[in-house]
Parts: sequence; structure tokens; C-alpha cells
Amino acid sequence: MEKADEIGQPPAGNIAEFTVSELSFAIKRSIEDNFAYVRVRGELGRISRPASGHVYLDLKDEKAVISGVIWRGQAARLKVQPEQGMEVIATGRLTTYPGQSRYQIVIESLEPAGVGALLAQLEKLKKKLTAEGLFDEERKKRRPFLPRTVGIVTSPTGAVIRDMLHGFDERFPVQVIVWPVRVQGESCGAEVASAIAGFNALKEGDAIPRPDVLIVARGGGSIEDLWGFNEEIVARAAAMSDIPLISAVGHETDWTLIDFVSDARAPTPTKAAEWAVPVYSELLARSQELARRQMIALRRVLEQRRAGLTAAGRGLPRLPDLLALPRQQLDTAAGRLPLALKSNAARHRSRLERQSGRVRPHLLRQRMVRNREQVLLLEQRAVRAIGQLVRRKRETIDARGQLLASLGHKGVLARGFALVRDASGTMVRRAAGVSAGDALELEFADGCVTVAAGENTVSSKAQPRRGGKKPGSGPQGSLF
Repeated sequence: MEKADEIGQPPAGNIAEFTVSELSFAIKRSIEDNFAYVRVRGELGRISRPASGHVYLDLKDEKAVISGVIWRGQAARLKVQPEQGMEVIATGRLTTYPGQSRYQIVIESLEPAGVGALLAQLEKLKKKLTAEGLFDEERKKRRPFLPRTVGIVTSPTGAVIRDMLHGFDERFPVQVIVWPVRVQGESCGAEVASAIAGFNALKEGDAIPRPDVLIVARGGGSIEDLWGFNEEIVARAAAMSDIPLISAVGHETDWTLIDFVSDARAPTPTKAAEWAVPVYSELLARSQELARRQMIALRRVLEQRRAGLTAAGRGLPRLPDLLALPRQQLDTAAGRLPLALKSNAARHRSRLERQSGRVRPHLLRQRMVRNREQVLLLEQRAVRAIGQLVRRKRETIDARGQLLASLGHKGVLARGFALVRDASGTMVRRAAGVSAGDALELEFADGCVTVAAGENTVSSKAQPRRGGKKPGSGPQGSLF
């Protein structure tokens, strides 16, 4: 008997044979078929976020551990970001990873398990936004007293919107624009944030009027039901709103993050409608009362001014008394005026006679002669000065012309020297710059000659003058 029979095992020939891959994928199909969709509650252990964007984690309790993975696209859409130690409920499907012979759960959604976990996450986010200053009272805007248009972000069905519209009809009919959103579920936060941003994107003069005030409203519910209004995206959208925003989420005891960020927090949606607009009848009565008080105040002021003017008039002197003294002074001055005119004329005549004795025609002619002589003298001096200046300038120009002639190359050429230029007209100063066959132009005092350089023209040593050769030096080559 075979050894397998001795230990109670069937013979090896009766057992189906699998490859490692076949067995691994058979187990994978079996697990995926039987656990296609599961919800698992546990505590998050190790969490890894590689550069790929996927999230790898461990879901554990006191007795076991299950590996989990959240693919990148799903991780970006998670309502709750996984953190180590958080108790969560993971929803997904079981599968295996044949490369490491282990099973894992592919997580499609993740939510905190219980109110305690939600409150812990809410407190952490609240501290973060507080540190950024999103809850500061200084940044909150005042609500308009009498808005023309009110924008409401809420569900288009239900009692909330009906109660709010009824409140507007009773208090002050205004134009109301409703932006329908889901007020519960995974897409709630994104839709509310998009609605707030959409209202703010409207411009004056658009087909849809831009609201003067916004209301985000929802009825009461559990913390799970209201969780969409605790999302960070909603809080930041409310903080960035240029339009004053009133939050009215839940009952008076229900507080969400949008309540801390909004410009005003109403205890109920109906109260938010009351805060948004005044009561028309009360506003009308108040306007009438103010108009009545204004008329009474104006009448009282006029009466006081009239009484004061009458009292001041009584204290003024009579017109004849005011004019009596000036009239008497005028009469006195009128009586003295003829004598004063005669005396003034006599004084001017006497002064004129004294001055006329000093004015004679021959004195004027003498003064004119003296002036003419002075002008002629100045003219003669000016002519002499100009002539001297011209002579000095001419002498300076002649001296500089002679200096220029002595320093110019024409004088040098006249002494027997020649000026050498190449074919381009550039002056040649050294023999090293001339090659055999180059065309050269020699300028003498009486003209120019064109020549060609010979074979032995260039020499690096200086040639002696005619009539004397340095010992050991060779014959001088000819340029022609």
C-alpha cells in the first residue's frame, strides 16, 4: 500500500492538480462571487498614501485585521478622510491580491461609525477653520434692510420652502429665487457649495437677478442627516460669499459649521425669512409715524424761529432814529464842501506856480545836448571795442592755422617723406602688414603713385639709411 493510504489520505493520482495561478484566481473568483458587496465596521489602523494617489489601510477590531484599498478616483470623492484610530463603516467588495496571497476589501465609501466619531471629526475641522479666521466676527457682513431679491438654497420640496414663501408673503413680498439642492446624502455638501458660488457668480443686469441676501435652509434631523452642512467645502463657500448669507439649518439646538461661518444664524428657516425682510405693515406704519413726527418737528422749528425773529425785531431801533445822525453829518459835510473845494484849488494853483518857475525851455535844450553828447561818446567807445575784439579773434585764428599747417602731414611730405596706403585706402604703418603683390598707393607732396609690393618687401628688422649699413645686415628689398 502507498504511503498516502497509511496516513488516511487518498492516493495522489485522484487529486486535481492546479498551478499556483489557477488556484489563486479560483479563490479570487470564489471570494468575489460570495462577498460582492459588504459593509464592515472597524477601527482604522495603518494608513498609507503613496504617490499614485491610492490609499492603503488596515481595518481591524480586537480579533482580526483586514487590508483595504481605496482607489485614487474614489479617494478624492470621500466625504470622510481616513485617519488612524477612527472608527468607521467601510462599504465595498472583497477581493484577493494573488501577488501576496492575501484578501482585501476595495472600499467604495467610508463613513464614521457613530455620533462620537462624527463629533470628533467635526471638532477637528472646526479648530482648523477657527485658526484660519473663518469664524471671526469682523469678517461678517450686515444684512440689507430692504432686499429686492432673496436667494434660497434648499430642497424645492417639503415644508421648509413652503413655510419660508408663506413668511415672505405675510411680511414683505419680494422676488425669491430658489436654487434646488439635496439637503441630505453624499452629494449634499457639493451641491450646497455650488449653489452659493452660483448665486455669487450672477451679475447685475443678468436675466436672473443677483440676490441681495442668501438663505441656506433645511429642516431638523440627526447629526448624520445634517452632516452635509458640516463639510469643509460648504464652510469655505459660505466664507467666500460676497452676498450676505443667513444659515437656517435644523432646529435651534442644531449647530453646523455653516452656522459659524455665515453672517447670521437663524434658529429656524421661518425665522430666517423674517430676518431677511421687514414686515410691510409695520414698515408702512413706521414710515407714516416718522412722517408725522417730521411735520410736527418742522412746525415747531418754524414757530421757534418766528418767535425769535419777532423778539429780535423788537430790540432793533427805529429807522428814523438810525438815519438821523448820518443825515445830520451829511448836511454838515455838504455845508463845508464849497469852501473846501476852493481851498484845495488855491493850494494846487500855488504849488503849480512855484514849479513853473523852475521849468524853462533853454534848460530842456541843454539837457538834451548833454544827453546827445553822452550817446555819441558811448557809440565811439563801442566801435573801438568791437574793432579790437575782431583783431584779437583774427590773430588767434591765424596762429591756429599756422599751427595746423605745421602739424599736418602735407608739411611732412614736403620734407621728402611719403604716405603709404593699401588698396582700401587704409594707412600702412608697418612693413609686416604688407604681402608680396599687394597694391599700394604712395602719396608724395606733389601727387600719388600706385605700386605693387615685391617679393622681398617685408622685413622684420629696421633697414639702415642710404650710405650706411649695419654690420651683418642684408640688402634692402625694393618696393617697386
